[in-house]
Amino acid sequence: MDKKIDKRAQKTRKALQNALAELLNEKVLRKITVQEVADLAEVNRVTFYKHYKDIYDLYEQMEKEVLSDLGMLILDYQDKTKPDFCSALIDYIESNSKIFKMIFSPYNTGELRDKFCKMVEGLFRLMQTEKNNTQFNDVKIDYYTTYQSKAFIALLEKWVQEGFSQSRDFIIKTAAEFDTHTEELIATLYN
Repeated sequence: MDKKIDKRAQKTRKALQNALAELLNEKVLRKITVQEVADLAEVNRVTFYKHYKDIYDLYEQMEKEVLSDLGMLILDYQDKTKPDFCSALIDYIESNSKIFKMIFSPYNTGELRDKFCKMVEGLFRLMQTEKNNTQFNDVKIDYYTTYQSKAFIALLEKWVQEGFSQSRDFIIKTAAEFDTHTEELIATLYN
Protein backbone atom coordinates (compact mmCIF):
# COMPACT_ATOMS: atom_id res chain seq x y z
CA MET A 1 0.00 0.00 0.00
CA ASP A 2 2.91 2.35 0.64
CA LYS A 3 3.89 2.16 -3.04
CA LYS A 4 0.36 3.15 -4.02
CA ILE A 5 0.49 6.13 -1.66
CA ASP A 6 3.96 7.08 -2.90
CA LYS A 7 2.79 6.95 -6.52
CA ARG A 8 -0.26 9.02 -5.67
CA ALA A 9 1.86 11.53 -3.76
CA GLN A 10 4.33 11.73 -6.65
CA LYS A 11 1.51 12.26 -9.10
CA THR A 12 0.05 15.02 -6.91
CA ARG A 13 3.42 16.73 -6.50
CA LYS A 14 4.00 16.56 -10.27
CA ALA A 15 0.55 18.05 -10.90
CA LEU A 16 1.26 20.89 -8.45
CA GLN A 17 4.67 21.54 -10.02
CA ASN A 18 3.20 21.58 -13.52
CA ALA A 19 0.44 23.93 -12.37
CA LEU A 20 2.97 26.34 -10.87
CA ALA A 21 5.14 26.10 -13.99
CA GLU A 22 2.12 26.89 -16.16
CA LEU A 23 1.18 29.89 -14.03
CA LEU A 24 4.78 31.16 -14.13
CA ASN A 25 4.35 31.49 -17.89
CA GLU A 26 1.67 34.10 -17.22
CA LYS A 27 2.84 36.00 -14.15
CA VAL A 28 5.59 36.39 -11.57
CA LEU A 29 5.92 34.02 -8.61
CA ARG A 30 4.94 36.54 -5.94
CA LYS A 31 1.56 37.09 -7.62
CA ILE A 32 0.60 33.40 -7.72
CA THR A 33 -1.66 32.06 -4.98
CA VAL A 34 -1.94 28.60 -3.47
CA GLN A 35 -5.58 28.53 -4.58
CA GLU A 36 -4.62 29.17 -8.21
CA VAL A 37 -2.07 26.35 -8.15
CA ALA A 38 -4.45 23.96 -6.39
CA ASP A 39 -7.28 24.76 -8.83
CA LEU A 40 -5.09 24.24 -11.87
CA ALA A 41 -3.69 20.98 -10.43
CA GLU A 42 -7.25 19.91 -9.61
CA VAL A 43 -6.55 19.36 -5.92
CA ASN A 44 -7.76 21.21 -2.84
CA ARG A 45 -5.73 23.58 -0.68
CA VAL A 46 -5.43 20.99 2.09
CA THR A 47 -3.75 18.61 -0.35
CA PHE A 48 -1.39 21.40 -1.42
CA TYR A 49 -0.39 22.01 2.22
CA LYS A 50 0.21 18.29 2.78
CA HIS A 51 3.07 18.57 0.31
CA TYR A 52 4.33 22.17 0.54
CA LYS A 53 4.43 25.01 3.05
CA ASP A 54 3.68 27.70 0.48
CA ILE A 55 4.25 28.72 -3.14
CA TYR A 56 7.92 29.44 -2.49
CA ASP A 57 8.48 26.01 -0.96
CA LEU A 58 6.85 24.42 -4.03
CA TYR A 59 9.12 26.45 -6.32
CA GLU A 60 12.25 25.60 -4.30
CA GLN A 61 11.43 21.87 -4.29
CA MET A 62 10.73 21.94 -8.01
CA GLU A 63 14.03 23.73 -8.62
CA LYS A 64 15.94 21.19 -6.50
CA GLU A 65 14.39 18.28 -8.39
CA VAL A 66 15.14 19.76 -11.80
CA LEU A 67 18.73 20.61 -10.87
CA SER A 68 19.23 17.18 -9.35
CA ASP A 69 17.87 15.48 -12.48
CA LEU A 70 20.03 17.67 -14.72
CA GLY A 71 23.05 16.99 -12.53
CA MET A 72 22.51 13.26 -12.94
CA LEU A 73 22.22 13.68 -16.71
CA ILE A 74 25.48 15.61 -16.75
CA LEU A 75 27.24 13.01 -14.59
CA ASP A 76 26.00 10.27 -16.90
CA TYR A 77 27.46 12.19 -19.86
CA GLN A 78 30.96 10.94 -19.03
CA ASP A 79 29.97 7.56 -20.48
CA LYS A 80 28.12 8.91 -23.51
CA THR A 81 28.82 10.69 -26.75
CA LYS A 82 27.73 14.28 -27.20
CA PRO A 83 24.74 13.28 -29.40
CA ASP A 84 23.71 10.75 -26.73
CA PHE A 85 23.88 13.45 -24.05
CA CYS A 86 21.95 15.88 -26.23
CA SER A 87 19.33 13.21 -26.92
CA ALA A 88 18.97 12.40 -23.21
CA LEU A 89 18.67 16.10 -22.34
CA ILE A 90 16.05 16.69 -25.02
CA ASP A 91 14.09 13.66 -23.81
CA TYR A 92 14.18 15.14 -20.30
CA ILE A 93 13.06 18.56 -21.57
CA GLU A 94 10.19 17.02 -23.57
CA SER A 95 9.00 14.98 -20.60
CA ASN A 96 9.11 18.12 -18.42
CA SER A 97 7.86 20.54 -21.06
CA LYS A 98 5.79 22.70 -18.71
CA ILE A 99 8.72 23.18 -16.37
CA PHE A 100 11.05 24.13 -19.23
CA LYS A 101 8.49 26.57 -20.64
CA MET A 102 8.56 28.11 -17.17
CA ILE A 103 12.38 28.11 -17.03
CA PHE A 104 12.54 30.09 -20.28
CA SER A 105 9.54 32.31 -19.46
CA PRO A 106 10.09 36.06 -19.08
CA TYR A 107 8.01 35.89 -15.87
CA ASN A 108 10.39 33.52 -14.16
CA THR A 109 13.00 34.94 -11.80
CA GLY A 110 15.72 33.55 -14.04
CA GLU A 111 17.50 31.82 -11.16
CA LEU A 112 16.74 28.30 -12.35
CA ARG A 113 17.64 29.24 -15.93
CA ASP A 114 20.97 30.68 -14.73
CA LYS A 115 21.75 27.55 -12.70
CA PHE A 116 20.89 25.36 -15.68
CA CYS A 117 23.15 27.47 -17.90
CA LYS A 118 26.03 27.26 -15.41
CA MET A 119 25.71 23.47 -15.25
CA VAL A 120 25.82 23.16 -19.04
CA GLU A 121 28.70 25.62 -19.25
CA GLY A 122 30.64 23.66 -16.63
CA LEU A 123 30.07 20.43 -18.53
CA PHE A 124 31.21 21.98 -21.82
CA ARG A 125 34.31 23.43 -20.14
CA LEU A 126 35.19 20.07 -18.63
CA MET A 127 34.74 18.34 -22.00
CA GLN A 128 36.92 20.87 -23.83
CA THR A 129 39.57 20.80 -21.11
CA GLU A 130 39.83 17.03 -21.39
CA LYS A 131 39.65 17.00 -25.18
CA ASN A 132 42.35 19.65 -25.64
CA ASN A 133 44.48 18.58 -22.65
CA THR A 134 44.39 22.04 -21.08
CA GLN A 135 43.85 23.44 -17.62
CA PHE A 136 40.25 23.87 -16.46
CA ASN A 137 40.87 27.60 -15.92
CA ASP A 138 42.41 28.19 -19.39
CA VAL A 139 41.12 31.61 -20.50
CA LYS A 140 40.53 30.64 -24.14
CA ILE A 141 38.61 27.52 -23.15
CA ASP A 142 36.62 29.60 -20.68
CA TYR A 143 35.52 32.05 -23.37
CA TYR A 144 34.84 29.45 -26.04
CA THR A 145 32.85 27.18 -23.74
CA THR A 146 30.85 30.16 -22.54
CA TYR A 147 30.03 30.88 -26.17
CA GLN A 148 29.31 27.22 -26.92
CA SER A 149 27.04 26.69 -23.92
CA LYS A 150 25.13 29.95 -24.43
CA ALA A 151 24.50 29.03 -28.08
CA PHE A 152 23.29 25.58 -27.02
CA ILE A 153 20.98 27.06 -24.37
CA ALA A 154 19.67 29.63 -26.88
CA LEU A 155 18.85 26.80 -29.29
CA LEU A 156 16.97 24.93 -26.56
CA GLU A 157 15.21 28.11 -25.45
CA LYS A 158 14.00 28.88 -28.97
CA TRP A 159 12.76 25.31 -29.36
CA VAL A 160 10.85 25.43 -26.05
CA GLN A 161 9.41 28.91 -26.63
CA GLU A 162 8.19 27.87 -30.08
CA GLY A 163 6.22 25.06 -28.46
CA PHE A 164 8.56 22.26 -29.59
CA SER A 165 7.56 22.93 -33.20
CA GLN A 166 10.74 21.32 -34.58
CA SER A 167 11.43 17.62 -34.17
CA ARG A 168 13.82 16.44 -31.49
CA ASP A 169 16.04 15.01 -34.28
CA PHE A 170 16.27 18.44 -35.91
CA ILE A 171 17.36 20.00 -32.60
CA ILE A 172 19.94 17.27 -31.95
CA LYS A 173 21.34 17.59 -35.49
CA THR A 174 21.47 21.39 -35.29
CA ALA A 175 23.20 21.31 -31.90
CA ALA A 176 25.71 18.76 -33.21
CA GLU A 177 26.49 20.96 -36.23
CA PHE A 178 27.09 24.00 -34.01
CA ASP A 179 29.27 21.95 -31.70
CA THR A 180 31.32 20.50 -34.54
CA HIS A 181 32.14 23.94 -35.93
CA THR A 182 32.91 25.39 -32.50
CA GLU A 183 35.07 22.42 -31.53
CA GLU A 184 36.98 22.65 -34.81
CA LEU A 185 37.72 26.29 -34.03
CA ILE A 186 38.83 25.48 -30.48
CA ALA A 187 41.03 22.64 -31.75
CA THR A 188 42.86 25.02 -34.10
CA LEU A 189 43.89 27.08 -31.08
CA TYR A 190 45.63 24.12 -29.44
CA ASN A 191 47.22 22.38 -32.45
